[in-house]
Amino acid sequence: MKIAPLDLRQQRFRKAFRGFDRTEVVAFLTEAADDYEQALREIDHLRQDLARMEALLTEHREREANLRNTLLTAQRLADEIKEAAQNEAKMIVREAEGRAGLLLEKTQVRLDQIEHDINELRLRRRGVEGSIEASIQALYHALEFIREQDQPERDEKILLHRPRQGDAAPPQAPAAGAEAPRDERRSTGQG
Repeated sequence: MKIAPLDLRQQRFRKAFRGFDRTEVVAFLTEAADDYEQALREIDHLRQDLARMEALLTEHREREANLRNTLLTAQRLADEIKEAAQNEAKMIVREAEGRAGLLLEKTQVRLDQIEHDINELRLRRRGVEGSIEASIQALYHALEFIREQDQPERDEKILLHRPRQGDAAPPQAPAAGAEAPRDERRSTGQG
């Protein structure tokens, strides 16, 4: 027996002596009918949600199967690509090793040539350094010789250009090897 909310609302009971209060019974039946109607709506809503979820589940299962197949295909393809790449890499490595061997040989020959050039340049540098050093020594000796020749002449010029005694205070005799005052050097053309 299936009772609908409308049946609860329309149900009427006979009057009996010492029976229940009619108003309370009707209020109770109305409240029960409202709750029953609400429960039926929720059940209907849940059935709709269940149908939607089952449809989604079926769709997801189909997608999962497609993805699984795609993944298997991709895995096979990746394995094939990996194997081809490894073979190509081995070939490239062999080729690179061959080129590297040639480059090493050429580099060694070039290194030997550069070391030879460096040693030759070092020898030239030592020769140039010796030549420059000899030139410097020769110039230094020439300068010393000129200074020795010119020294007595300078000393004489310094003594000849002493200021007169009437113009300034008597000058003190310069010590041996001392420099002449600045104005005396200008007058002698020294500088």
